[in-house]
Amino acid sequence: MTLNYHDPRQLRHEILRVLNFYYPDCIDTRYGGYVAQLDERDGFVYDGRTKHLVATARAVHNFSVGALLDGPVWCRTAAEHGLSFLSNHQWDAENGGYDWILRGRETADDTRYCYGHAFVVLASARALEAGIPGAEEELRRAVETIDRHFWEPDHGLYADRADGAWDDLAPYRGLNANMHTCEAMLVAHEVTGDARYLDRAYSIAERLVRDLAAETDGRLWEHYDSDWTHDMGYNEDQPDHQFRPWGYQPGHHLEWSKLLSQLADVRDEAWLRTSARELFDHATEMGWDDDHGGFYYTVEDDRSPVVADKYGWAITEGIGAAALLGRDDEAYLSWYDRLWEYAETTFVNPKHGNWFERLSRTNERDDPNRGTAVEPGYHPISNAFVAMDAF
Repeated sequence: MTLNYHDPRQLRHEILRVLNFYYPDCIDTRYGGYVAQLDERDGFVYDGRTKHLVATARAVHNFSVGALLDGPVWCRTAAEHGLSFLSNHQWDAENGGYDWILRGRETADDTRYCYGHAFVVLASARALEAGIPGAEEELRRAVETIDRHFWEPDHGLYADRADGAWDDLAPYRGLNANMHTCEAMLVAHEVTGDARYLDRAYSIAERLVRDLAAETDGRLWEHYDSDWTHDMGYNEDQPDHQFRPWGYQPGHHLEWSKLLSQLADVRDEAWLRTSARELFDHATEMGWDDDHGGFYYTVEDDRSPVVADKYGWAITEGIGAAALLGRDDEAYLSWYDRLWEYAETTFVNPKHGNWFERLSRTNERDDPNRGTAVEPGYHPISNAFVAMDAF
């Protein structure tokens, strides 16, 4: 590794490189919001109309981070541009919720996903921190919506999805939506100081990591039924499902490791730091590919890979978690350096500085990774931002 990723200046540089890849081509001057579907190799726009809720919210977050880091002036205007679209077009004023997918400005899918609403909470909180107009009001509306329709006080967790009119709540319950809601509530607490956000984040972590994971030897299962009983067979016939794959995800163990470390900074309970270390260790023991590097996407109970592809987001979550854990134990800084070195040689686009989304087990790009639900640089930006604070 030739670059010093312990230097906040280098981490800031990496964040701005990713933002530069997306700007200005991501700014949609026809429909508003962002053009998120850019080919990760060269920035070619392959879909100029689809507006995915998560991609929009993540981009608002990203440009708000750029503004917080005193990046180019367009970071602030780009964040304002995206937040305005979320407020005025992705929001369904008639039914009160955020539409999942738009085509231009027309609703294509109004399914209400907790996962998507969580990212609006995250985006508006970070935008509020950056002083983006309208962010405080959007944060209030997003939190009210997610709590009114998804929060289940008897379980201390959030439901997963509903139809557009909020008439039918699906029986599926999932780790992913709750993990990102925990993340969003942590940022909302960080920005506002409001204790209710911290209480929500802690409740999610306690139920999933301390209580439910105890039933699976400390590892985190992804899928549950409506009473939060483990559904060990869910999507076993679709192991490569984009959002709900079967098997244990090492990347989510790393992401939870990071979140628990952040929780421990504001809530002094010993189990949080202990679990953060254990989850990181689980991820490296069951998910790291000793032959080719990188974390398998999913693994079985016996640690054999189910989907052996490597995803860039998992590497970035490992970077964020290792940076935080490394404050107390230098052994994790060895992993921090190892992950950056691996990323430099595999996932970071050497020409543009953005990250490729997915590689094969042997770290090859086997297709363009084009789709509707894209990763607009959120994971590398957010975890470099976390690491900046750790150093």
